[in-house]
Amino acid sequence: MRLDDLVDKIENLKQSETAQTVDNRVQEFKKLDRNSTKELFKEMCFCILTANFSAEKSIRIQDEIGESFLTDSKEELAKKLKNLGHRFPNARAAYISESLKCKDKLKEIVRFYGTSEMREWFVKNVKGLGYKEVSHFLRNIGFDDYAIIDFHIVDILVRYTLIQRPRTLTKKKYFEIENLLKEIASKTGLTLAELDLYLWYMETGKILK
Repeated sequence: MRLDDLVDKIENLKQSETAQTVDNRVQEFKKLDRNSTKELFKEMCFCILTANFSAEKSIRIQDEIGESFLTDSKEELAKKLKNLGHRFPNARAAYISESLKCKDKLKEIVRFYGTSEMREWFVKNVKGLGYKEVSHFLRNIGFDDYAIIDFHIVDILVRYTLIQRPRTLTKKKYFEIENLLKEIASKTGLTLAELDLYLWYMETGKILK
């Protein structure tokens, strides 16, 4: 298999019912209120939870905890995460508690920073967020020019012989794969946000967030 085969597969999905589901989900992302510190912070917490953990389970945990992300102590949050079945309750609670110091800067960052410097700021200043998690966060708050490169995406690209499976996803390797995904997005007339949802659907049969 090769690039043209993957492009053809995506083009076929664009003509199916999946296309409307993808469009609806992207519109939901764009509706998140970027002027709300609370909403931005809760979405950032969700993306901290997803690192090495199920996105589907993280959605359920986010719904359960809600605004307590902003008010619970590290100990209270760790207890809730444990009871809700998170794989790393103590570490994630510590990251979220520490990230509260950045909470009041979120609106400024997402409003005034450029595409690349915004992602770099989050990677450097919020523990628990790497390039994948920051890209996920920015996509979920309505930005559509970042690639979310997780093992599902890597699996597809390996299967279509577009990349060799990386031992580790370094910054350099992340950007190399992101450039490949930009090429695929261009060929299919999609944003990176839309492309991610199509690829996720191809791999999992689901369209989450």
